[in-house]
Amino acid sequence: MCKHILNAQVSIRAPCCKKWFDCSECHAESETHRLARTTEMAFMCKKCKKAFRKDMANYEESDEFCPHCDNHYVIDAKIPQAIVGVEGEDARVDNRMLKDERVKQTKNRSIFAQDGIEDRIG
Repeated sequence: MCKHILNAQVSIRAPCCKKWFDCSECHAESETHRLARTTEMAFMCKKCKKAFRKDMANYEESDEFCPHCDNHYVIDAKIPQAIVGVEGEDARVDNRMLKDERVKQTKNRSIFAQDGIEDRIG
C-alpha cells in the first residue's frame, strides 16, 4: 500500500533491483540507489494481479489500460495532504447538533394600543 499515491492502480518493477514498488518515491525510501531509467517498463495491475510490459518509447493513449482487464491505470493521483480541523461533523452540513437560540419576538397586545384601530369593530 503506497502512502504517497492513494489511488495507485499498478505496481512498477524497478529495472535496477528487480523489486516491485507502488511508486518511484517508495523505491527511493527503501533503496539506497536511484531508480534506473529504461524505455521498457514492467507493470502489475492491482485489479487483476497480472503483470505486463509497456514500451515507453512509443507510448499511446490506448496503452493507459491494462491489457488483461481493461483497468484504466493512468489516472490523476490522489496525494494525501495534512489538514488542520476539528473532530466531528461539519456543522454546516449537519446542523442537528446546534441549538437555535433565536427568540421569536412577541408583539405586546393591549386594548389601549392605537395601531390597527381602524380594523376593529365597535
